[in-house]
Amino acid sequence: MNVADLAAENLTRATAAGLDPHEYRHVTAELASVADWGQAFMRAARRHLVRAEQAASPISAGEHYQVAARWFHIATLGPYTDRTTADTGADTEGAVKSAAEAAAEADAAMRRALEILEPGARRLDGPSFTGWLRGPADASATVVVVPGLDSGKEEFHAVTSALLRRGLAVFTMDGPGQGTLAATTTVRPDYHQVIGQVVDALGVERVGLVGLSLGGYYVAESAAHEPRVAAATTVSGPFQLDWPALPPPLRNILAWRAGGTRAARDFVDQVDLSALAPRIACPLLVVDGGQDDISGVTDGEPLARLAPRGEYLLVPYGDHLLGNAHADWLPAVADWMSGTLASA
Repeated sequence: MNVADLAAENLTRATAAGLDPHEYRHVTAELASVADWGQAFMRAARRHLVRAEQAASPISAGEHYQVAARWFHIATLGPYTDRTTADTGADTEGAVKSAAEAAAEADAAMRRALEILEPGARRLDGPSFTGWLRGPADASATVVVVPGLDSGKEEFHAVTSALLRRGLAVFTMDGPGQGTLAATTTVRPDYHQVIGQVVDALGVERVGLVGLSLGGYYVAESAAHEPRVAAATTVSGPFQLDWPALPPPLRNILAWRAGGTRAARDFVDQVDLSALAPRIACPLLVVDGGQDDISGVTDGEPLARLAPRGEYLLVPYGDHLLGNAHADWLPAVADWMSGTLASA
């Protein structure tokens, strides 16, 4: 994949994560190769850190720190693209170190942003997770936002903001192999064990879950096992994965996040909701984009059909994560989650 294709492929994801599209085009236009992605995006992030330090008001400083966190997060996406190192066994130390540095910088920038903009936000950590609890202390319900394979707690700000505006408390998290934990942990298919730890730490009786991309599988798997899940939404989540059919870049990402190709194949073999979908007792809303067509990935329609209380929302022109179609699903998902939890 060349630089232009990489930039185009990540445009809607980056802008949905909160990057200015004009700044994004300026940064990506100066890339000489895909290998420059991470460092270029970190330089852009650090420019926002400088703006934060020079800001005339605390609010402006907090906003710049928040934007910097998003640039640092998108910097973590580059090293995996168009590389075969995970399959060949070649040295990946430099790329892994760069991604880990960017994830740590994203975490630090978001911490500084929340200290200024939302001083009531609380950091919660557990054996297999870390994240931020935001929103009113007396919120009627709590929603956990679960990221995907190469995403993290700094990415889905639009989802988080939509839920916060409806008076919900929101826990945005990194789990095994995600965000700041990617450098020290690997992905696991039994994600309900992680969600169980999260609910214990939150100290609430029931939660709603929103999972994006592979996080959609994590959410559905958790809803099938964890009785404290009162409502669940998946966005671009896989129903099944087929290793031989997956495109090489995606196999590489899986190998990096799983700790090797063999572990990645074992993980993929377990991503299958056929038997679990009928066991999901809570209300379930499955959201797919009609233009989200990744080889080896079965989208969520069978999940909605097999779950006893499943609903299906298809946005015909939506891409993966539907960053190009927020108006067609995000307000509806936030209203559905708020209303479902209120009646649970």
